[in-house]
Amino acid sequence: MVPRVVGPNRIYLGWHIAWVVFLSGGLSIGMTQYSFGLFAEPMESRFGWNRTEFNAALSFGFISGLLAPLAGRLMDRFGVRPVLVFSLVLISAGFAMRPLISELWHWYLSNALVFAGFPGATVLASGKVVGLWFPTTRGRMMGVITSGNNFGGLTMAPLAALLIVGSGWEWTYLVFGIIMALVCVAALLIVRDRPEEVEAEARRAGRVELLSSAGRAVSRSGVTLSQALRSKNFYLITVGLTAASFTYSGILTQIVPHLENEGFSTAVAAGALTMVAGMGMVSKLGFGRLSESIGARDATVISIALQTLGVVLMIMPGGAAATWAGVFVFGMGFGGLGALIALLVSESFGQRAFGAIMGMVNLSMATSMTAGPLMAGALFDATGSYQVPFGIISGVFALGIAALLLSKRRYE
Repeated sequence: MVPRVVGPNRIYLGWHIAWVVFLSGGLSIGMTQYSFGLFAEPMESRFGWNRTEFNAALSFGFISGLLAPLAGRLMDRFGVRPVLVFSLVLISAGFAMRPLISELWHWYLSNALVFAGFPGATVLASGKVVGLWFPTTRGRMMGVITSGNNFGGLTMAPLAALLIVGSGWEWTYLVFGIIMALVCVAALLIVRDRPEEVEAEARRAGRVELLSSAGRAVSRSGVTLSQALRSKNFYLITVGLTAASFTYSGILTQIVPHLENEGFSTAVAAGALTMVAGMGMVSKLGFGRLSESIGARDATVISIALQTLGVVLMIMPGGAAATWAGVFVFGMGFGGLGALIALLVSESFGQRAFGAIMGMVNLSMATSMTAGPLMAGALFDATGSYQVPFGIISGVFALGIAALLLSKRRYE
């Protein structure tokens, strides 16, 4: 999508802000989740950890869930920028301290800092920015911004692989910390999020849709947190999204180790992960646009169904052909989920208390962040493969699909 140029050599401010959030969420996820498996062997060799101990660091994702409601409320009250900047400071510090670790608890502490910054730097920021600056094209713009998640995987995983081989895992994490610090500076200088700033920019830019009563209604309507918590719809959607989020902690972070365990080289396994990331960018754009036609709920069901099929193919007998087919199908569905999570919450409950409601959904999603990697690591250590944990997660996906099909498309 080409940015709309307004006046001589002028680009709508919303696009500048969108690119900052694109990088904030995308690079955070690319460094933390896509690249995670690449550090397993060098760090386990250096410190003598087993896979369960190493993977347990991902379980500190429960901190994201615990802090998400607070981050959401603060974002609703004070705006995106202060929460986003502080979140990026935490993420940068969590990466920059890793070259200094010498004990297992140091590894866990650094991951806890990164995950503490996740809610404010990823889904909460993208949901608020899209609702404020692009209220009438939310689906496609959420696809654009959250395609940054896959851009992060497409760039950070290969960068990590290159730096680990050339300079070691310690320098790789230091580079990650520096990159996130630069994104933090950009957020401080560029992001604007108060309604009066949006309307002032809309007048200067001639964005009529943001000045219309319809545009205002889209960005400001919705239910309160207490109203959402009293509805059955909230719990069905929360169960569905929590089940779907096992893909991040239990599948994505384990693709490289799974392929290596199946006999693929590290380079080929990293290439498969890069393929998932690249497909994800296209998938987010497609699913974002699809959500404007059929609704975010039905688009999310399709996304999870494709991931389920992909995971099953990855663990079925059939050699390399079945594995690559599984990676391809999984990537088709996986990419869209990142855009659809916030879209589904926004579609169901509106923007009035989006941050607080999204924060409560994230609190439940912490279940997957805690259970996914621990289960995958423990069952891998016990069985020597990822077939059992991947099979269990496929069943969890099916449960999520059922819950979403029982939910309503709009809040009533």
